[in-house]
Order: sequence, then C-alpha cells, then structure tokens
Amino acid sequence: MPADLVARLRAAGCVFAEDEARVLLESARDDTHLEALAARRIAGEPLEVVVGWAQFCGLRIAVAPGVFVPRRRSELLAETAAALVSGTGVVVDLCCGTGALGAAVAAAARIAELHAVDVDPAAVACARRNLPGAAVYQGRLYDPLPVRLRGRVDVIVANAPYVPSEAVALMPREAREFEHLVALDGGTDGLDVQRAVIAGASQWLAPGGSLLVETGAPQAPTTLALMRAAGLAARLITDDDRGSTVAIGVTSRP
Repeated sequence: MPADLVARLRAAGCVFAEDEARVLLESARDDTHLEALAARRIAGEPLEVVVGWAQFCGLRIAVAPGVFVPRRRSELLAETAAALVSGTGVVVDLCCGTGALGAAVAAAARIAELHAVDVDPAAVACARRNLPGAAVYQGRLYDPLPVRLRGRVDVIVANAPYVPSEAVALMPREAREFEHLVALDGGTDGLDVQRAVIAGASQWLAPGGSLLVETGAPQAPTTLALMRAAGLAARLITDDDRGSTVAIGVTSRP
C-alpha cells in the first residue's frame, strides 16, 4: 500500500483512507491511471464515481456521474424486500437510481419479473447496465409501468428522495455536488415523492403484496401514517448499525 497515497487521501479528508487507497489500486490500469483516479478523489469526487462501481449487498454495482450512489444503509431495504418475495414474484423498483436495490433483490430471491423506474435519464441508462434482464423505464413513478401489472406486483421497493429541500445544502459535498438534485430533494418536509409512491401502491400491489420505503428516522411516524391512510397495514424496521429505517406497508388479502 503506497504510504504517500494514503497520506494524500487522509489529508483530503477521506476517513477510510487505507480502504479507499486499496480500491483505487485495484481499479487502476497502471501508475498513470492510478494518479488520475487519485487526483479526482482528492478533488472531492465520490470514490464510487471515480472507480465506476459501488459495493452493495455483495454485488459490484456500476455507478455513473450524477446518479445516486447506493448507500450501505439501503441494504436493509433490499434484504427485507428479498425476504418478502414469495415464489417467483413480480418486483418493482421505483426511483431506482443505479438499480442496486432491484439487482440485490433479484440476486437473493426468485423473481419472475423485475421492473425499474426512474425520472432521471442518467439513472435509467445506469440501471440498464446493472439490470440486463429487467424492464427499465424512464418516467415518473408508476406512469411508465405496463397496465398488465396492476394488481399483480408482489413487492414494490422505493428509495425515494427524503431529504427536506432546506437540508440539501447541509448534506456532504459528495452528494451535493456530484449527485443530481432530483435524487436528493424530497420537498418541504422530504416526503413529497414518498406520498405519491404510497398513494399509488394499492393499485399495483397484489393481495398481500408489500410496499417497502426507506425513510428518515424523524419522518418515520409520518411515513407510517401515510401508509395506514392508504389502507396498508404498516410497520417499521430499523438497523442502528447501518442507520437504516424502512417502512413496510402490506395490502389486505381477500
């Protein structure tokens, strides 16, 4: 491990400098390429964007400039969704970003169909790289989904933006400057997109189907209330180690 590389990364504010140096070394074709990658990271670009991939649920997920980088906290969302897929189910990944959630669920469960949606064309292009066997659409939430899926979806998973607009400026620089605002800004209280996801879920879920939404701990009571108001039986799961909060809403069975 080149000590000077670790020292430069640490001086630039990289908390896990040794780990990042290792990733840069593994990703570099030669010393010239390594220096180019290191310079980009030291200048503030997210490591995942610099090397072009992120580790998520044991998978290597392709990452593209501007697209929301999958966070470790979202692994709880993927793991829980996979556990709820029954048989060979139909899964929809809304606000899919890189498609990391859909990829992780597909890797851990038997899925008959996987559909993914994002409003950002850069995210859609990236998700298509990570989900070669899925149908990936550009559009707003449920709008692009084929009508034949209404009432047939077993699991909807959504990592919709949930940062309040005024709090975006307080996010780490890596997010503020290198991820598209549409993937971060959730409106005045952070729940604008969540409201639309929850309001439309019942039309698409099969009886006993589940909607899983990542949310912030302070917003969790409101997320649960929105699910219950939409007729879903709602509960919350958390993982303190990963800083994860996931709300689960389930439709009733006949």
